[in-house]
Amino acid sequence: MPRQQGKNGCGGAWRRGAVRAGALVLTAPFWAWGAFALRYGSWPEPLCWALAVLYGLAHAGAVAFAPPRRVLPLCACAFLLPLAAFQLMRPSNDRAWQPDVAQLPVAEVSGDRVTVRNVRNCLYHSETNFVVRYETREYDLARLRSADVFLVDWGLHKVAHAMVSFGFDDGQYLCFSIETRKEVGESYSAVRGLFRQYELIFVAGDERDLVGLRTTFRPGETARVYRLVNAPREAVRGAFLEYLARVNGLARKPEWYNALTENCMVGFFQIARQHAAQGRGRWHWSVILNGYADRHAYETGALDTSLPFDELRARSVVNERARAAGGSPAFSTLIRAGVPGMGRPLKGGE
Repeated sequence: MPRQQGKNGCGGAWRRGAVRAGALVLTAPFWAWGAFALRYGSWPEPLCWALAVLYGLAHAGAVAFAPPRRVLPLCACAFLLPLAAFQLMRPSNDRAWQPDVAQLPVAEVSGDRVTVRNVRNCLYHSETNFVVRYETREYDLARLRSADVFLVDWGLHKVAHAMVSFGFDDGQYLCFSIETRKEVGESYSAVRGLFRQYELIFVAGDERDLVGLRTTFRPGETARVYRLVNAPREAVRGAFLEYLARVNGLARKPEWYNALTENCMVGFFQIARQHAAQGRGRWHWSVILNGYADRHAYETGALDTSLPFDELRARSVVNERARAAGGSPAFSTLIRAGVPGMGRPLKGGE
């Protein structure tokens, strides 16, 4: 009989160990998210660290020492701390912003007349040495003629920074870049970008600023431009107005940037799909791995297909032309020279 009790004891210990191991596997993603959420909270740095460590100890203690049937309930209770802290964080338009994102664009629309204030057109001497310039510009929606997508590869290849530029037949272009609105002293971190560390900004800018910065003053970045050749005129007009609506919305009510769900490509996709023709605008994995977005757009006929894709992609690189154009008033025309599809007008009324 004592021997049999020993077997039962070993079996019970094994089962308890299995339960704890299973609980650890199940709760590990929640533990990791909670620890990061507390570590990157909106409180003073020592308090953030203290809360993250406290949460980690509480979670580990529940898994290691609580009765097996109470492990998951206790872990869930502990998770309420980072969840509540995360939900209590509030975005703001009133912080000590870096000068290149200090002013939010604001738009006024009256019929076909559009006035956009705080269009950024910085004069760069280097990536970090520049003269901040914000301008007020007017656009005529009746003269809207094109929509182009810039994909900027900074070396990762599988992901890129996406910008959308709307062209008018008077030679003007208005480019939108969805970015983090960084405070003085902040730098970008993809991890921090998942935990409400940056507010969201839709930069409305001159291409000499937004494209020139990335092609001339940031080493290792490659910018490509593609014309959306089959975009109906009304869809492009609707997308342009939606960008302006988002700009005004952020000026009224700030929002958080999110590196996965509220970034440059996801924002563009969400706007584009609202105005896509029937059967288009479906979700595709290239929205996340947007370094492949140009290939997907080519395969669906959104880009010029008169050349093989690899040749189109090679001819769409604008770096050399942008450096040669410098601050020329004809910058936007010069960087598009020789890029296939640039002469294609919008499809009227479809």
